[in-house]
Order: sequence, then structure tokens, then C-alpha cells
Amino acid sequence: MESAKITLTLDASVIEALYKAIKDSYMKQQHHGLSRVEKALQAASDTKALLIGSGIIAEAGRLFGEQFPGQTAVVVADATTFEVAGRQVQQVLQAAGIAQLPPFVFTDPGLYARYDYIDRLTDFLKGNNAIPVAVGSGTINDLTKLSAHLAGRRYMTVATAASMDGYTAFGASITKDGAKQTFSCPAPQAVLADIDIIRHAPAQMTAAGYADLFAKVTAGADWILADWMGIEPIDNQAWSIVQDGLKDALSDPEGARCGHSGAIEQLIEGLMLGGFAMQWAKSSRPASGAEHQFSHLWNMEHHLNHGQTVSHGFQVSIGMLAVTAFYEQVLNTSFEDLDVEACCDRWPAAEDIEVRAREMFKGTDFPNIGVVETRAKAVTRQQLAAQLQQLKDYWPQIRQRLTDQLLPYKEVKHRLQLVGAPTEPEEIGITRQRLRDSFVRAQYIRRRFTVLDLAVRTGYMNRWLDALFGKGGIWEI
Repeated sequence: MESAKITLTLDASVIEALYKAIKDSYMKQQHHGLSRVEKALQAASDTKALLIGSGIIAEAGRLFGEQFPGQTAVVVADATTFEVAGRQVQQVLQAAGIAQLPPFVFTDPGLYARYDYIDRLTDFLKGNNAIPVAVGSGTINDLTKLSAHLAGRRYMTVATAASMDGYTAFGASITKDGAKQTFSCPAPQAVLADIDIIRHAPAQMTAAGYADLFAKVTAGADWILADWMGIEPIDNQAWSIVQDGLKDALSDPEGARCGHSGAIEQLIEGLMLGGFAMQWAKSSRPASGAEHQFSHLWNMEHHLNHGQTVSHGFQVSIGMLAVTAFYEQVLNTSFEDLDVEACCDRWPAAEDIEVRAREMFKGTDFPNIGVVETRAKAVTRQQLAAQLQQLKDYWPQIRQRLTDQLLPYKEVKHRLQLVGAPTEPEEIGITRQRLRDSFVRAQYIRRRFTVLDLAVRTGYMNRWLDALFGKGGIWEI
């Protein structure tokens, strides 16, 4: 029997499509083989290299040489971080043949991220061409980040504590004109995190970092709400970078407190990933929600505890607990019964909202912020009706997503206690009444939609707060 011969003719467009499909499949397989950090680096717009590991401080010279070939370095540190790691970084750079200027060391005992320090460092950098190598944690990194940007160059960071997610974040949080502000500037080009150094940082710094990482849980819940209500869609890439391994990174609070290498490595990696997500999104949305608004508010109000500033992470610890408890009230509410028409009928006019916003912050350093931010997220009654109808129609699905995302209040509190973070507002000098008031005030200071906005738009704010602060509530007043 004679075999049949089949001739298949493919035009150029079909061949091109097949080639693209094969290439995409190959790239996807390669991508799946990468670590979470490697995948995040591919998405990062600013940071080109991140080294995390034990004993890798010796790699600082190689890393600098690869990222800034032929450039002069200058170590930027404070008096403490220079002794912890700055001097060693200086020696490693010297051994690698990297030209250096004498280190720039802030010696002020009350150093924090304030704009007059930016002026000092920027003036110094504009007098030379050196690449700054920030050796420290939050304050040193933010000061160097913005100063390097203003001087027209990139920089490198050597982390000394797992205390916050700002190492790899786009933008710097700096106090100017009495208010904490985020200034737009690139993240570091290269970051080195030596676990052997970081695990010996003060325990309260590690606890602050753990709380800041834990905040990504409630921040994610806020983004779920915004997405489902048609206000701000979830960016899947940014979401994946932050959320995919988040619960694993939070799994050993006791180990983090004790400085166990594995727990610290998970923690610092999670914090770095949060920064990468912010680079990708050019926004803090992937890592910041209502819980951070509490911290921002208290910073703007110049809150002190017995005359001392309270770390960002410790403020966020209380903010996150408050928001977690608030979400439990949300999840116990039957939005299927929501009277959308009644909510819209009592929705105030824009001018009435502005009057209340001005009154709320009258006499502060930031009298207009409430007007500016509420105006930016203002909705008409028609828009409100569409959002609330979406909430009502899809509440079972939304509730399930939120339940999967969040952890119970008691579990959150237990983990924060294990790591050594504050779990009662009084521990950071916040009274229960002030905490209750902060739910209302915090909603006015940021345009980002969070669970606080849900409470305002549905009219449930006072009902939920009464459950938390009334008789038998978690923070009974």
C-alpha cells in the first residue's frame, strides 16, 4: 500500500506566532525556576542587585564595583551604624580597590529623617561625584535616598536591621514643615543585607520590622475592597511580589525576636519584596493601607511617648491591630441588607465635607490636608450608589476573599507579643479615646481607599467603633 504524503504550508504570520508561543513558554518555565527575589528584581524599576545572606559583608566591594564601575564611594552612616558595619564596609571597599572619600557620619544623637539633614547631605554630595553607600536602616536610608537623588546620582545600601520595608521602596519619608511627607525618588541601585549583622540589631528594631511586614496583611485586605468595589484594581504583579510568601515570612515571630538566622532571613526578604512591589507600582498601595494612616497621623501630630518618638513599626503595630479588629466588625455585617438609597440620600455635599475637614485639623501644622485628600477621593451620589451596589451584590465573594486574607485579631495580637511589638495603645502613649478618634481623623489624611472609607460610605463607622470601644469591647472606654 502506498503511503500518503501530506504537505503543510505555513505562512510567515503562522510561523511567527508559533515561534512566539514557544519562546513565551520557555521564558515562563525559566521564570518559574527563579527565586521570589529574582522574580521581584526583574519587576523592580530601580534596584538592579540584592544580596541577602550570612557573612556576605565581604561582598560589598564586589557589588559596588559591578554596579558602579570606576566610581568613587563614600560611606554614609550615623555614629552607631558606622561602628556596627560602616567601618567594616569602608575596609572591604578599600580591599577591593574602590576609591573612597572620608565617611560622612551624622553624629547628632537625635537624628531622624528631617529635611534639614537632607540639606546637609545634599550640599556635601554636590561638592563631589562620589556614590553614597548608606550603612544603616530607616533614617539613614531615607536621608541618603533623597539626598542622592537631589545630587543627581544613584546609591547603594548596606542594611543593618530588619526594621522596615523602606530599603527598596520608591520614595523617601521625610519630615518637612512639621509633617511627614513622601518625596519621589528612586530606590537604591544595589542592596546588601548581611544576616549576621542584622540578627544582632536591637530586638525592638526587629519587632518593628515584623510589625511593618505584618501590615501587608491588612493592606492587602484594603486593596481587595478597593478592587471589588471598582475603585482601584489590584495589580497582579505587585500583589504577587508582596503576598505570595507573606504568611511564611511571618511564621516565626519568636525566632525573629531571638535573632535566629532563618527567621531573620525570611523577615528581611519579605521587607525587601515589599519595597520591590512599591517600585513596580510606583505607589505604596501594595504595602500600605489604613494601618499606616494611623502612623502617618500620629507622626503629623508630633506624637511622643514620655518625650520619645515612637518607631514607625511600633505605631503600625497598634494601627494594624486596630484595623484587624475593625475588619472583624466588617465581616460580621450583612451587606446584603444594605440600604444603598438611604446611604446615598445622607451622603453630604462636597462643600459640607470640606467644612468638616477644615474644622477637624484646625490649629494643626496641616490645616488643609483633610480638604486636599478628601477632595481627591470624593464621589458623587451616583458613583457612591454604583460602589455600594457592587458591595451588596458581591458581598459573599468579597467576604470570603477578606476572610482568606486576614488573620483573627487574637492570632495577630499573639504573634506581635511573641516578637516583642506593642499590642496595647497605651504602650506607645496613645489613649483609648485617642485611638478611637484616630479612626475618624486618619480617614481624612490620605486619598487612598481603605476600610475606613468603607465605614464612612456605608454609614457604619460609629456602629463599628461602638462595638470596639463600648461596653465589653476590646478597648472599652
